[in-house]
Amino acid sequence: MKATALYAALAAITGAAFVAALAVGYAPLGIAEIVGGLFAGAGSPSSAAIIMQDIRLPRALLGVLVGASLGLSGAALQGLLRNPLAEPGLIGASSMASLAAVIAFYFGFTALSPFILPLAGMAGALLAVALLYVLAGREGSVLTLILAGVALTSFAGALTALAINLASSAYAALEITFWLLGSLSDRTMTHVMLAGPPMLLGWALLLSCGRALDALSLGEDTARSLGISLSAARLRLVLGVALSVGAAVSVSGAIGFVGLVVPHLLRPFVGHEPGRLLLPSAIGGAALVLLADIGVRLIPALVEVKLGVLTALLGAPFFLVLVLRTRRRMG
Repeated sequence: MKATALYAALAAITGAAFVAALAVGYAPLGIAEIVGGLFAGAGSPSSAAIIMQDIRLPRALLGVLVGASLGLSGAALQGLLRNPLAEPGLIGASSMASLAAVIAFYFGFTALSPFILPLAGMAGALLAVALLYVLAGREGSVLTLILAGVALTSFAGALTALAINLASSAYAALEITFWLLGSLSDRTMTHVMLAGPPMLLGWALLLSCGRALDALSLGEDTARSLGISLSAARLRLVLGVALSVGAAVSVSGAIGFVGLVVPHLLRPFVGHEPGRLLLPSAIGGAALVLLADIGVRLIPALVEVKLGVLTALLGAPFFLVLVLRTRRRMG
C-alpha cells in the first residue's frame, strides 16, 4: 500500500473515532448540543458545554495522545531490539512510572495538587532510563538492555504490590488498584496540558530514529558502516519512550498491548521497514485507544470497565497467536 493511501486511511479511521468519542457518552446529546457545547464560551453554565469541554473533549484528546505514544513506542522498540514481541513495558518505563504514581497515592501527595500524579509518573519513567543506563551501560548491547529492563520491571512490580499490601485502608488499596487498571475517565484539560508536551517531545525523539532503525535492520556492523551512531540512537529512542510512555501512564494508568498489536497489524503495509512503520503506528495507536475507550462506554455494566482491562482482553489472544506464529517460523 502506498504511504499516502495508508496515512489517509488511518487518518480517516482516527478522525471518525475521535468524533465518535465526542458523541458517545452516558448523557445523550444531539448534534446541535454537541457542536454548541464544544464551541460555547469558557465558563458557560450549560450542561452541554460542561459535558463536552470538561469531560468528553479531554478524554478524546488523551485517547489520541496516549494511543499515539504507545503505538509509536512499540514500533520503535521492535525496530531497535529487532524483536516482534517487544513493547513499551520492556525497558521498565511503564512499570517505573506506575510505581511512582502509586507512591504518590500511597503517601497522599495527590491531595496536594492535581499536578503531582502526572509529574510523579514522568519522574518515574525518567528514573527508569537513568537506572537502565547505569545497569546496561551507555554502550550496552540489545540483550543487556532487555535484561536490565526486565529487572527494572520486576523490581517496580514487586514494590507496587508491596504498596498495595501495606495500604492503610481497603479504600486506599482499591484506589491504587483501580488506577493501575488504566482509564481515561474523569480526566481534565489540566492532564492534557501537563502530559502533552513531554509526549510531543518523546515523539520527536522517536521519529528522528527512523533512519537509524532502517540501518539497524541490516545488522549493527552495517549500521555503523553507514555512519549511524548506535549508542546515540539507543539513547534518543529510550529517552523518547520514557518521555512519551511515562507521560501516558501518568495520566491513564497502565494500558497494555497497544504497542504490541498496532505495529504488527500495520507492518505488512509498509514493506516491513522499521522507519516507515513509526508514524503509521502512532496514528493507528490513537485510533485503537479511541475505539477501545468508546467500547468501555458502550459495555452495559454498573461500573465502567477499565480501559486497560479491555485492551488486555483484546490483546492477549493476539499475543498468543503471534507467539505461536513466531514459534512455527523458528521451527
